[in-house]
Amino acid sequence: MPPGLKFTLAAAAILSSSAFALGSGLGVTRSAARVPTPEVMHLRPGTFSYRVSGEFTRDGRPAVPPIVIARIERRLSIMRGQVTAADYQRCIDAQACPIVDHDAAASDLPVVKVNWHDAIAYAAWLSRETGEHWRLPTDEEWAFAAAGLFQDDILPESFDGSDPGRRALARYDREASRTDTIGKTLRPVGGFGENQNGLFDMAGNVWEWTDTCFTRNAIDGQGAVDTTTINCGVRVAEGRHRTYMTDFIRDPRIGGCAVGTPPANLGFRLVRDTDSWRGSRLLYWLARRLFGANA
Repeated sequence: MPPGLKFTLAAAAILSSSAFALGSGLGVTRSAARVPTPEVMHLRPGTFSYRVSGEFTRDGRPAVPPIVIARIERRLSIMRGQVTAADYQRCIDAQACPIVDHDAAASDLPVVKVNWHDAIAYAAWLSRETGEHWRLPTDEEWAFAAAGLFQDDILPESFDGSDPGRRALARYDREASRTDTIGKTLRPVGGFGENQNGLFDMAGNVWEWTDTCFTRNAIDGQGAVDTTTINCGVRVAEGRHRTYMTDFIRDPRIGGCAVGTPPANLGFRLVRDTDSWRGSRLLYWLARRLFGANA
């Protein structure tokens, strides 16, 4: 039998098996009883006004980040609520996630005190367990999902290019006002209600990791933007307002390399990609079966 025909028949036989199509041959099991499938909301593609993340300068002075018209091209399937402490504990029990200081029995509270790498480890584990592709949202996707609860809390235009002292005072006043309104006690998932997209706690007391890297950008005289620095050791976190967090940090108040009490109000939710990812894993498995480990 010609090698090409043999390959085709083998591929057809394997692809016709529903067990393999569901991923059982990939070492991926859809063990719903052991790993509950997170509830997601499906958001249709759309266009929205969005102030980009990052720091911007014009003529060497701080500038207001521009507003752009962004578009989400494909359906966005995003967790309705944040990953809970009980969810994350399952990953710890499977020895797939780093141990963090959290209340493992708090099944209705979001997991906190997790850094960006902890969130990535959980997404990878959940992907393996469910046979679906889970990942952190980009900052743009998070803003789209937050809809009317996305906070555009930049300094006023009057501070664009002003002296550093005035900007520092303005930032201090803004942070002081936030401190007066932000609750310190975690609420159960859904405790801050849902937004117009049916998502819980998009402006609650838990900030959420995104997959977007911190950037520095320069705006020229014609308004064109030149990205001068991309730092993926710092990621955008979203919630009541946007902030930037070192990806490995445990306590941002102590210092970049400190080990101490992790951030007490920083968690995450995930996006689920389409079923095309499962097909890619199946083809990868098929290649390894037919051509060996070097495929």
